[in-house]
Order: sequence, then C-alpha cells, then structure tokens
Amino acid sequence: MAESIAPAAAQPGERARPERLRASADLAYPFEPPTPDGAVVEVAPGILWARVPMPMALDHINVYLLRDGEGWTVVDTGLNLPASREVWERIATQHLQGLPIHRLICTHSHYDHAGLAAWIMERFGAELLMSYGEYFMLRGFTAPPPDPLPPLQQSFYLRAGMDDAQIDHMFSGLRRDPFAPPVPQNYQRLRDGDRLTIGQREWQVVVGEGHSPEHVCLYNASERILLAGDQLLPRITSNVLVTPIEPEGNPLQLWLASLNRLNALAQDTLVLPSHQGVFRGLHARVQELHAHHQQQFALLERTLQDGGPATAWELMQVQFPKRRGPMDDLMAMGEAIAHLSWLRHQGRIRRWLDDDGRYRFQATPAAHPISETHP
Repeated sequence: MAESIAPAAAQPGERARPERLRASADLAYPFEPPTPDGAVVEVAPGILWARVPMPMALDHINVYLLRDGEGWTVVDTGLNLPASREVWERIATQHLQGLPIHRLICTHSHYDHAGLAAWIMERFGAELLMSYGEYFMLRGFTAPPPDPLPPLQQSFYLRAGMDDAQIDHMFSGLRRDPFAPPVPQNYQRLRDGDRLTIGQREWQVVVGEGHSPEHVCLYNASERILLAGDQLLPRITSNVLVTPIEPEGNPLQLWLASLNRLNALAQDTLVLPSHQGVFRGLHARVQELHAHHQQQFALLERTLQDGGPATAWELMQVQFPKRRGPMDDLMAMGEAIAHLSWLRHQGRIRRWLDDDGRYRFQATPAAHPISETHP
C-alpha cells in the first residue's frame, strides 16, 4: 500500500483529529528529527537516522543507516519516486564516507518501506534481507487492482455493505497508483529469533504480525535499541485490516499479541520507528495502543447496542468519519472489519449473512456463544 497508517478515527464523544492519540507525557523524544533532504542525526555510535519525504498526509518515512564494518546496512527505503532516489544519492555522497551499502533490510512489504528495494540493490550492490511472508507479499501484490475485480474480491466488499458504485469508485482511484515499485528478484530470508551481526552489534530479529504478515523488527539487547518499523509508532497507530485475501482472518488478535511481545523488552529501550520521532517509553506506548483498540471495540459495541444491526460499511462511517480518498476508504474498511472480527471471535457480537447478501452484526451478551446463523 502507498500509505501504511490508518486514517484518523473519531473517539467516543469527540471529533476526529489529525492523529489518533495525543502525545503522551510518558514518552521522551531525545533527538530533534532530521530534515527530509538527506540530513542525518546520529542516535547511537554508528547509527544514523534520515528521513525520506513522501507526497501524502504522512509526509515522511524514517530510514536508518548502520555502520557495518567497511560498509553500511540500511533499513527501509522510501517510495519509488525520483525525489526519494535524490535523497538517497545525497545521503550516499554526504554521509557514507565513501563506503558501500552492503545490505538492505526491509521491515515489511509496504511501498514506503520497500518501494526502492530493487533500485538500491542495483544502484549500490546491496543484498536484500526480508522475512518470507513480506518478500512474497511484495512480489505478489505490487500491481494495480485488476479491472474488473475478481468475483471473490467484489463479493467481499458487497458483503461488507458497499454497493457496486462505491466499490468501483474506491478501486478506480487505486488503479492510478503512482507508487508501484519494481520487484526485487532475490532476497535472503529473516526468521523470528535470527541473530544478525551488524558492525560491532548483535541484533535479534523480532517478528510482529497484524499490520503485515511477518514484519521484521531488530532488537539490540546490550544497548537496548529497537528498530521498530511500523510495529511501534509514537503518535499514530498502524493500520490493521482484513482483506479479501484472508476474509475470515483476525489480524487484531495477532497485532495485540505482537505488542505484548514488544512489551517484554526493556522499558528504557530507545525505539527507532518508521514514522515520527525516535523515542523512549516503550511500555507506556504499548499500553496506549492497547487502550486505543479497547476504545474502538467499545465504540462499535455501543453503536450496535444503541442502533441495532449494521453492516461493516455503516460501522466504518462511525469509526472513521473523515477519510481523504480511495486509499483511506480501503484501509478504513479493512480496519473496521478487523475490529468486528476480533469482537466476533471474542463472542461479544454476532454476524449473519442477511437476505440481501450483506453481513450484518449485532451486539450480544459477552457470554453468548458465537453464532453465524440468521437470527
């Protein structure tokens, strides 16, 4: 996807804000961020933080450069755009001390993180490291949506409560995607628990799920540094969505479990996220994210209790009242279904396929067994 962060959500009793959660007093930001023009900030000896601009509401991605012996390992890339390549050329000229980029680690497959992977491999001779799931997501889903949509994909959105015109409007915008990248033809696989030596540091691979299938984080235990990707962002929440590829999935269960695994890391860990500021306050941020999703679950339950049965499309309007275009619609629809899926698996709501071919959801007592049958 061109943008990996969910659109802003309205909290109960208030209007939508540009960011889902306010800046927390429990988070500390020890560094001023670099300007997105090739400048860098050293956040630890041999670890440089740079920003690559993006032409969207989320206007940058953080990338990191790790000194690796007589060269560098870099983490994430930016979008497949001329402006991104220009920033990388300035970084290479001004900050790499004439040394090569040996390795590129892409935390996951989304365009802002892997859009320049093939170019960096060719331009700098770097080897690509990714998890298996992320590499094959990158290979399989970079092309624009087909026209017409395959019947199963069309059916997924019809059952969610959209009509043909709404689906066509959403996907016609996505077919004009300007960011589709070329696909790298090979990679080296990273697995959860792997250990990488980069320069004088050893990093453990910590795989997260929910936002993407096998998102790679890297943790250095001796200095308590976490390269977090999109798994832990300081002021916005990563999009977690159900898609037609896995229509009965429960990605929020995987996401919340991944947050708990990160919560086991040291409290004073320096978190290097893919967006916004480098920060400390890992445990506090994990708890904020858990609280946010609990608020969203409560909002949906309360809406169903007060208003009666509804489709995912109708509930998405409550959860995400302000959207900026087709990509926001796609992510908001998928995230609304993800919250409903979690509630349904918990037995807190029920779902049935109504006579009009749409799934409807209804609040149910917490102890009520999950039912997929018509009421």
